[in-house]
Amino acid sequence: MSESPVDRDHGFPADNAREDVSVPYCGGESSRHELEACQSGNEVKSSAVVKYSAAPPPTSYALLQEKTDLKLPPANWLRENPQLGSAGTTVLGSSSKSKPFSSFGMAYDFIDSIGDDVDVVSDSENIKKLLKIPYSKSHVSMAVHRVGRTLLLDELDIQELFMRSSQTGDWTWLKEFYQRLIDQKWQRKKKSKEHWYQKAILSKFLYYSINGDGAAEPVPDNLNEGEEESGAEEFSPSWPATFTSTPSDSEESAVPKEESVSVESKFALGQVTSVPKEQNLPTLFNEGENSQGLRNDFVRNIMWTFEDIHMLVGSNMPIFGGGRYPAVSLRLRDNNKPINILTGIDYWLDNLMCNVPELVMCFHVNGIVQKYEMIKTEDIPDLENSTFSTRVVKDIAQNILSFLKSNCTKEGHTYWLFKASGSDIVKLYDLTTLCEEAEEEKCQNPFTLPVAVLLYKVASNMMVKARQNRKHYGTIRTLLLNCVKLLDQERHPQIIASAHYMLSELFQLDEPPEEDGGESLRAGGSEDSYSDEEGEEEEEEEELPDDSDDNGSYSTCSDPQDDSKAVAVIRSVGELSVPEKYTSTHQIRPSYAFPVSQDKEERCRHVLSYVLKGLKAVDGSIKKESDLPAADPNTPIPLKYEDRSTTGACAAEKGIALLLERAGPFQEDQKHPTRSGMIPGSWQHRMKLQLFLKASKAYYVLSDAATNLLKYGRALRYIKLALQCHDAYCSVSGTLHPRVLLFHSQCLSLCGDIQLMLAQNASNRAAYLEEYSYQTKEDQEILHSLHRESSCQAFNMATDLAMDPEYQLFVSSKCYEAAYELLISGAVKDHGSDQLTQVLKRLGNIRNEMGVYYMNQAAAMQTDKEAKSSVSVAEQEMWKKSFAFFEKGMKDFEAIGDSTNTALLLCNTGRLMRICAQAHCANSADQSRGEFSPEEALYYNKAIDYYLRAMKALSSRGNHPAVWDSVNWELSTTYFTLATLLQDYAPLSRKAQEQIEREVTEAMMKSLKYCDLQTESARQPLYQYRAATIHHRLASMYHSCFRNQVGDEHLRKQHRSLAELHYSKAVRLFLSLKDAPCELLRTLLERVAFAEFTMAGQSSNGAKLKTLTGALEIMTETCFAFQLIHKELLEEQTELTSEPAEPTESPDVADGPASGLNLQEVMKLIGVFEPSFSFLLLQLVKLMTAMKRKPSNKDEELLKIYKTVYSKLLRAEKNAPLLSRVELYMELLQHLNPQTASGNAEANS
Repeated sequence: MSESPVDRDHGFPADNAREDVSVPYCGGESSRHELEACQSGNEVKSSAVVKYSAAPPPTSYALLQEKTDLKLPPANWLRENPQLGSAGTTVLGSSSKSKPFSSFGMAYDFIDSIGDDVDVVSDSENIKKLLKIPYSKSHVSMAVHRVGRTLLLDELDIQELFMRSSQTGDWTWLKEFYQRLIDQKWQRKKKSKEHWYQKAILSKFLYYSINGDGAAEPVPDNLNEGEEESGAEEFSPSWPATFTSTPSDSEESAVPKEESVSVESKFALGQVTSVPKEQNLPTLFNEGENSQGLRNDFVRNIMWTFEDIHMLVGSNMPIFGGGRYPAVSLRLRDNNKPINILTGIDYWLDNLMCNVPELVMCFHVNGIVQKYEMIKTEDIPDLENSTFSTRVVKDIAQNILSFLKSNCTKEGHTYWLFKASGSDIVKLYDLTTLCEEAEEEKCQNPFTLPVAVLLYKVASNMMVKARQNRKHYGTIRTLLLNCVKLLDQERHPQIIASAHYMLSELFQLDEPPEEDGGESLRAGGSEDSYSDEEGEEEEEEEELPDDSDDNGSYSTCSDPQDDSKAVAVIRSVGELSVPEKYTSTHQIRPSYAFPVSQDKEERCRHVLSYVLKGLKAVDGSIKKESDLPAADPNTPIPLKYEDRSTTGACAAEKGIALLLERAGPFQEDQKHPTRSGMIPGSWQHRMKLQLFLKASKAYYVLSDAATNLLKYGRALRYIKLALQCHDAYCSVSGTLHPRVLLFHSQCLSLCGDIQLMLAQNASNRAAYLEEYSYQTKEDQEILHSLHRESSCQAFNMATDLAMDPEYQLFVSSKCYEAAYELLISGAVKDHGSDQLTQVLKRLGNIRNEMGVYYMNQAAAMQTDKEAKSSVSVAEQEMWKKSFAFFEKGMKDFEAIGDSTNTALLLCNTGRLMRICAQAHCANSADQSRGEFSPEEALYYNKAIDYYLRAMKALSSRGNHPAVWDSVNWELSTTYFTLATLLQDYAPLSRKAQEQIEREVTEAMMKSLKYCDLQTESARQPLYQYRAATIHHRLASMYHSCFRNQVGDEHLRKQHRSLAELHYSKAVRLFLSLKDAPCELLRTLLERVAFAEFTMAGQSSNGAKLKTLTGALEIMTETCFAFQLIHKELLEEQTELTSEPAEPTESPDVADGPASGLNLQEVMKLIGVFEPSFSFLLLQLVKLMTAMKRKPSNKDEELLKIYKTVYSKLLRAEKNAPLLSRVELYMELLQHLNPQTASGNAEANS
């Protein structure tokens, strides 16, 4: 992630990036490259990568001549020099005390590494001090902060704090706590003259080393006084004043153009705008002193890996070229004082951190140079008098890190690591908790704001990464919640609003980020800095005796009176040298469980709660409270509903015009304050835009989820809120981004869906009204915030709960139309092609629904007509409306190439034509059905045309089998209906009988063509029944023609053969159905009658006998029909007997139960069957008896059976129950059946 270069006064080169740029310091090369080395001596792994350097490539140091007097200043003394960095910019170098926020300056610059990659961020001096704890009697006082898995360490100068406390009254609680527990009497002590003397000659030595030619100058007489004054100035309070950061009225910060904002800066402090002057990092804290501000003032920042510990370290150690290696460090030593172990560790760690392979030591006596000595870095631990084990130092580092990580667990808290001078006990206090107990304001902890800002910056940086990796979500959430906890809403509304917006983003990351984000704080460099630090001094201090007055106020008392306030205690510094003493806790990482609920509603509620908090923060920061509409947030804003059934078209059209106007992509740029007093371009303005849009998206998701659960009242309420949020967004925004318009078209589409569902589920209207009227307190508060900017009335027409289904369909279609208009507008045209397809599909669907609605209305009018009068004007209006919607819908589906839906609409139009045909049915004077009219024929033929177009649109069954089968069925039905009406109500007044027969035959055959008898489907039995019916009707028609035809014998034969053919096909199909016994019986009886009529025209007894035998064979086939009837009658009787409450009666014609069997029809057919059966048997007996030739044995046997059957039939009781009669017929037919077959065979022979 790129960061803006920080413009430092002494930075070199000026264009160095602050991150991931390694500046070489070994050799004279000027090219950038990463320099990494590994120190494995004594089995300790160390590598360092310079991330930033403000120093130029190192130049060779000047070897001073022997006897050079370092008490005399060189000519260039105290002049600024990039080679020395900050070591040469202040008088005699600077204080060894690290500034209180040095780690924060580094953390801000390398935000990518914070929270995850790095274990520790600190000044190198603090790291060295920690690692020397077991060896040193000196005090240790550090502030520790946790951010993710990273610890920030800073010097906590208690002396300065208490000096400040005396002046301002702040931190008195800590002073009292310190005096009670640690040191009852503390006083400030000045440093000795010896200390300042050593500082002065070190400074002069360094200047000599970069300027060996410089002529020595006499030391000014007043130098010593100046040195002491300098020392006094050095300890003037350098802590910032309490960080109140009270917002000023000025909004003067330059607002960058939206186009220049990068995606990465989206979540930076300020979120949607550049940060106002009072909130920006350079001015987050009170200005006035050069020492103020969060500044990374180190000459170089190094990523140091020591064993498995990753540290971001700041160092100011001057590095020179020369010697056997490209980089060396220079040290000045008094020849009379041996190097002790503390100094050795100092030198070794400094070289390791800066990757310097060699140390050059200059020895002096009373300021006179004696000699130089070169020592390799890996040899430093073995120097005489300062021998130490690098493994022990490694163990100390690992143990301290583990101790801190195990106990500094709360982000946002300031921990204090303290060891008194001369004590062996190290304690860790939680100052934040102590501060809360002391009832002081949280802002009076000077670390509060820097910590909050850092938590925010780390979270915003991780937010960008989180797009690819969900594992960061929990961490981000924890960082932001802790950040918000630390800040006061009145003082820092911008950070709080922005943090809440980011929290809301965590719960809905399925949406692409908006690009309306603002300038990142990361891009802004600090203008102020703490005074420079010099990394050479500490080791000088460490060489002073332990009882030196350098220890200042820190008492030598080792046993505090009370440990109860400490979070954790190391009882003896010796423990730190024990290998793996804290290993068990070293691996502990904070557990950031992100509460990801699978329930969409719960997730959206989280989003809305954060949005509301963000809106409250923004609203609270807007000054013009007097201009706002007075509203009580506890009073619900009603979600109105109306019965629109009586609303005129004019009012509806006005609503639609407003809806389309509000949906328009472009409005005038705003230059005046908004309704609430926000200035366009301010952070409040941009933050509100983001929050309104986020709320709108959350409500959209809630509405979508409610729709899926069929809770349409709730869904309408949520989409109303979503559109109200959008309305407020439009009121505040000057122009609308295409992505916002795309989302808005989605909202309108969903609103259309919901209104359509409400129209289709009118029976549940009471439940939907109850859902629609309910409102949560959170929704009320968000609405009140929206009403600060807008009346939110623009979309009322689209989101009201109407009582009239027709109006709801109308509103739905208008919502889709508005969405469509939006998507084809210039701003969105290139972005929403996929969405356009969906909207066109919905438009086609709603137009189909409206067409169907008006078609059903017309059909209902037709049914309600008492007398078959002429077609009413109202009916015709309904047809026209229906037809117009079907036509529009077809165009929509054709535009997106949706042939399936086009076919369905053509099919529906075909149905409309059939309804029109039914309406034109002619009536005779006695209200009976008249002849088939030409209008009926016209509309049926139009219907057939539409069905054929539908088939053509589908092209083949494979494209969409279900739709194909549906169209196929409707087409077959239309042909069948046309043929049936022509046959039953023949227009003989207009057409000849032969023409009508031809038309009937043609229509029947076409219907038969579309009867799909092969494909297995739910409709297959229906097709079989229809095909059987068609064959039966055709057979009946040819039977009738055969009977009525006189003269043309050829035509009669043709009719006879066609009748036989269709009767046989009809019988075969009815037999396969097994659930149409009446139809089968009727067909067989008609066929017998046909045979009887044929026989009547025959003259010879042989021909008559043959015909009668064939007729009797047909009659025996009725046995199957009687079996089916018998089975159904038995089932009905069983059902009746199983119900004890009702008396069991024999089912008969008059009071038979309503079942699948039409008993009246059965009785009617039996009335035909009995005489026909009786006639056949009688004629057969007569003919066989009258035969001239001698009958064979088989003939006699047959005659005997016929007589027996005829006898039983005659004796049958006419009033017997139906079941008994059916059983008798079955018995007689079965008795006949085998004989008939053999008799028929004989007759044929």
